[in-house]
This record gives sequence, C-alpha cells and structure tokens, in this order.
Amino acid sequence: MQILGFQKLTLLDYPGHVAATIFTGGCNFKCPFCQNARLVNYEDDELDNEKIIDYLNNRKKYLDAICITGGEPTIQKDLKGYIKKIKDIGYLIKLDTNGTNPKLLKELIDEKLIDYVAMDIKNSKKKYSETSGTKVNIDNIEESIRLLMNGNIDYEFRTTIVKDYHENEDIIEISKWLKDSKKYVLQQFEDSGHLIKDGLKAHPKEKLCDFKQILEKEIKNVEIRGI
Repeated sequence: MQILGFQKLTLLDYPGHVAATIFTGGCNFKCPFCQNARLVNYEDDELDNEKIIDYLNNRKKYLDAICITGGEPTIQKDLKGYIKKIKDIGYLIKLDTNGTNPKLLKELIDEKLIDYVAMDIKNSKKKYSETSGTKVNIDNIEESIRLLMNGNIDYEFRTTIVKDYHENEDIIEISKWLKDSKKYVLQQFEDSGHLIKDGLKAHPKEKLCDFKQILEKEIKNVEIRGI
C-alpha cells in the first residue's frame, strides 16, 4: 500500500480516542482546495508499510485507534489487507473517504474491518464535479451515503466550506439530500500553502454559522470545525 505520511499521535482525527493517522498517496479527485496536494500528487516519499505495523504493535498500550486518510484510501488495491493487519493488533479503525468506491466500503463494513467513517460531501449535486476537480459519478456517492445512513456503523458527513464554491443554495440542497443523517460537519477552509489551486478564500465565521442554521432544519447534529 502506498503510504506517504504517518502521524504517530493525534487527539483530533478520531474524537474521543488516542490515535495515529496513516496518509495514503494518490486520489481520484483533484479538489482545488485540497490541503494534502502533496499526497494527491505523490510528492512525498513512500514509507515502509511493515515498519508502521511494527510501530503500531509496540504502541498498543498508548494508542487505541488508527485513522486512515489520504489522498483517497479506497483507491489502494491492498487497503483491505492492510486494515486486517491493523485490526489483528486490536485497534479501532476510522476511514476517511470521498465515497467513490461503495463496493469496497460495503465490504469493509460487512467484514467489520472499520469502526467509523468520515465521508466527504464535496458540494450540492449540481456542483459536485466542479468542486471535485473531475467528472464524478454521483450514483457512487449516493450509494455510499445510503450504505452509511441505512447501516449500523458510526459515521459523519463533512464538507470543507470554500467561499469560491459554497453558497446558501448549495447548503440548502445538501441539507435535504442528507436529511436525518447522524452527523454533519462544516469544516472551515484553510490555505495550507500546498493547495491544488491558489487564491481561494474562506467564508467568515458568521457565514458558517448561517450555514449551520440552514442544515439544522433537516439534520439534528451539525458541528463546525476550524473556527
């Protein structure tokens, strides 16, 4: 598996858990505002998979969960096998995904290889491809949404809010699309300095609060992060 980054400790990526985070390389999206452009473009050196497993074996007393993010982890052909190795050590697994591989997502859920899913919702349906930087099969996105909403796994949907791409009408559509979902997170955009597209702007804090009020008409649990 192509692992390009490894954070040995995080208290933020898997709320309520002491975790480590694995960053996979590559992505089937090219979101202009992506903060991990170096991972998407394979600009960092690949890490030794087995050395990470050895580290996790030795840190089980201190960590209880592993986050797998990217890039897009579900484009990795050996993702399932690698997750099995981590699961065998006894860790909880949180998967970050863009939802483009519902078949693999279903397998991971059915085989109880993951415990939490954070799925990115890029935008309203009509602006999905524009916001993702590539042509998106929205049917796959909707199938992944149904898997999570109709299943038993813990999950959240989340959207990184960028002034250039997200306005009230988009948030209204998203609220109806994800009506009665378990949890929805608005993430404030930040320029990491390694974006795919330069010059993008964030909405002010007040605008995200407005978006939250819109969403709460359809979704009970709405959270803002990054402000």
